[in-house]
Amino acid sequence: MPHRAYLFSLRFAHAFREACIDERYTSRRLGRDVMAGVTVGIIAIPLAMALAIASGVPPQYGLYTAFIAGFVIALTGGSRFSISGPTAAFVVILYPIAQSYGLGGLLLASLMSGVLLLVMAFMRLGRFIEYIPEAVTLGFTGGIAVVIATLQMKDFFGLGIEQMPEHYWDKLAVVGQSLPALDAMTTMVAIATLAVMLLWPRLKTPVPPHLPAVIIGSLLAMALNANGSAIETIGTRFSYLLADGSVGAGIPPFLPEFDWPWNRPDASGEPLGISWSMVRDLLPAAFAIAMLGAIESLLCAVVLDGMTGKRHSANSELLGQGIGNVITPFFGGITATAAIARSAANYRAGAESPVSAMVHALVVLLALVLLAPLLAYLPMSAMAALLVMVAWNMSEAPKSLHLLKTAPRSDILVFITCFSLTVLLDMVIAITTGILLAAVLFMREMAQMTKVTDITDSKRIAGASLPEGWQVFKINGPLFFAAADRIFGELAQLSASARGFILYMDGVTILDAGGLSALNKLISTCRRDGTQVVIADLQFQPLRTLARAGVKPEEGVVRFYPTLEEAVRAESRLAAT
Repeated sequence: MPHRAYLFSLRFAHAFREACIDERYTSRRLGRDVMAGVTVGIIAIPLAMALAIASGVPPQYGLYTAFIAGFVIALTGGSRFSISGPTAAFVVILYPIAQSYGLGGLLLASLMSGVLLLVMAFMRLGRFIEYIPEAVTLGFTGGIAVVIATLQMKDFFGLGIEQMPEHYWDKLAVVGQSLPALDAMTTMVAIATLAVMLLWPRLKTPVPPHLPAVIIGSLLAMALNANGSAIETIGTRFSYLLADGSVGAGIPPFLPEFDWPWNRPDASGEPLGISWSMVRDLLPAAFAIAMLGAIESLLCAVVLDGMTGKRHSANSELLGQGIGNVITPFFGGITATAAIARSAANYRAGAESPVSAMVHALVVLLALVLLAPLLAYLPMSAMAALLVMVAWNMSEAPKSLHLLKTAPRSDILVFITCFSLTVLLDMVIAITTGILLAAVLFMREMAQMTKVTDITDSKRIAGASLPEGWQVFKINGPLFFAAADRIFGELAQLSASARGFILYMDGVTILDAGGLSALNKLISTCRRDGTQVVIADLQFQPLRTLARAGVKPEEGVVRFYPTLEEAVRAESRLAAT
């Protein structure tokens, strides 16, 4: 088998093969998977619809995403308990795309993001997601939560806002100006739905709070509408065209059809079309979707590993996410990734393998086909309340507050920067700036840890017969570009009057190109001034770096010894001859 094909076979369907083929899959395990899948499927139905609406498209596209991507990713991915589908994290990226490019642009961007995820999987970049600091993750997820909650104010209060502005402060201004005209009955339904979601967990029943909350909200809206109110529902806002030319209310009760994403409508209702300029315009958004999808899915897998004691395959999970996001747009599904809350509920409900996620997808499919007329009665305000709760949960506010109270100033600065940029500008800018800022602050801290110390008078050296006019300096810490110039500058000052000095480097773990350049400058200065340099006790990486750079002993200028003791003895003998 060719090498690349062998690697592909190792990654493809990793979690399914591990849980259902490598391990013994019994009827008992199947029963537990079915029960867990039904439970999570019930949770996913209203969430998928609400997230599609929040992303700027009709609710059926969220259901398409949940059952197509949910099934495909579970089959092909690398995390055995993850549940994939539309998630709240994508709303801040998808909504502007839907407003500017329509459904067609949204599906094309999702397809492009799937291709990028496949590239990341084949480049084996899964483990690199672990290098994103927690302050960055908490910052942008908290910012996303604020934006999502703000976008729901229109439906939560029944405000007469046709379209939310692009910038956050403008959104707040429009909401503030419209609040005096809120619809009291619509707001009552939203508050009742939110109250049930908050209070239901106290009953400690196995029924997830989303289901009773949406049912109670729907029944309340039906009663109020029967008495003359005008509470907007999915059936009154959305419609679809039947084959005979008639118009149906709500969502179409049949399966999606295959179609090219670029044949779907743009923002004006015309077919999107495809061109190089269109792909170029959507590429930044597709890259942001792919990065966020990778981060969300792998963070979810890490959380589940902690809960279950199992281990996921990072590159297999990226592969599954890529395959799912490539296939789903051809059937009208929007971007999907693993959802932490639904995945945790899946495990707590007794899931044993990816089969539970496949069952969850089939439950969503049955709801689309059999329950579409009932789903049309769901109030928009109840959907908004559902997303407000989702936004609160994804914000991880307690964790963020703990970070602000206990973390170092550098982490707090990174968190505030990511949070602010996500809310006020753009999530792509926020993540990029946050990672770069975290990296710069980390390098500064690492550079400050690198020290040079004069140990000539230490007990270890004092007993030895060090030649007159010689000094011994110990360097502790990595000698990389951010620290090297400062360290060797200090060293030049400390050794200004010395005839020679020993550099004790057993505490130097890293010597990069910047450190090598600074060391060469020091040797050149010493050659010019007639000062001898002795380097002792090099660790493997610095020794290899010097060897690859061709740095060799030079008579009367630089010498090397394996230990400090040998360096002191050898220089003492040379001075005595």
